[in-house]
Amino acid sequence: MSSYANLPAPSPEGGLNRYLQEIRKFPLLEPEEEYMLAKRWVEDGDTVAAHRMVTSHLRLAAKIAMGYRGYGLPQAEVISEANVGLMQAVKRFDPERGFRLATYAMWWIRASIQEYILRSWSLVKLGTTSAQKKLFFNLRKAKARIGALEEGDLRPEHVAKIAHDLGVTEDEVVSMNRRLSGGDSSLNATVGSDGEGTMQWQDWLEDEDADQAGDYEARDELDARRALLTQAMDVLNERERDILTQRRLSEVTVTLEDLSARYDVSRERIRQIEVRAFEKLQTRMTELARAKGMLEPA
Repeated sequence: MSSYANLPAPSPEGGLNRYLQEIRKFPLLEPEEEYMLAKRWVEDGDTVAAHRMVTSHLRLAAKIAMGYRGYGLPQAEVISEANVGLMQAVKRFDPERGFRLATYAMWWIRASIQEYILRSWSLVKLGTTSAQKKLFFNLRKAKARIGALEEGDLRPEHVAKIAHDLGVTEDEVVSMNRRLSGGDSSLNATVGSDGEGTMQWQDWLEDEDADQAGDYEARDELDARRALLTQAMDVLNERERDILTQRRLSEVTVTLEDLSARYDVSRERIRQIEVRAFEKLQTRMTELARAKGMLEPA
């Protein structure tokens, strides 16, 4: 995708309000217009179409980014990371799947922001596994769900419940709770008043519409499927693997004509090899998934 040097960019000097006003000038897209722009990008590499899809969703990226206030990070940088996730979403968006770009982009935007926070904030530098990231972003919600709102250490039964629900050890729950209650910057520290009562940092931590646990679970599943795919590819010979990769697994699809010239066979023969390779791959992935307990036995 071409450079986005001409996109508006948030900056401390320019002020957040000015940026938010600037991105409002980009119109939202109607479903049919969005579909046609996405088709132009996917099929023709039309960077103007891609640019329009990005700019029409800058408000969405900014809205999601505002849900991650309170981490001690510049809001302009958080929004910039949200925009990076948005551009990745546009790059990979498939208009034939039947859903809107906004639905698809939300995951990429949140993932980009969360990775930036985890890279930047020393509070969680020791928490790098998927389960620990999930614990970091969901501990407050998990405590509220079971009524564990007291300050200081959690009661043993609360520790056990949260550890079970989030898939981490009890020691990790205790350690993270202590870090979030003190450490680098207490998340219970007062940050201002909303006119009705005192606000705390932890009140700003989450976008209530976001499902960080679901995001990381989805990413875990995606990683597992990718690993399964890599392992299953061994069932294919070199030619089958190359043709299937070029036709279905690459960002830029190679045409039947190009592959027929490469292998000196007809286009129909390339299509037959592609279909057969895909069937073999599906069968092998199903076998591996059942062996790993990812599917019920046949």
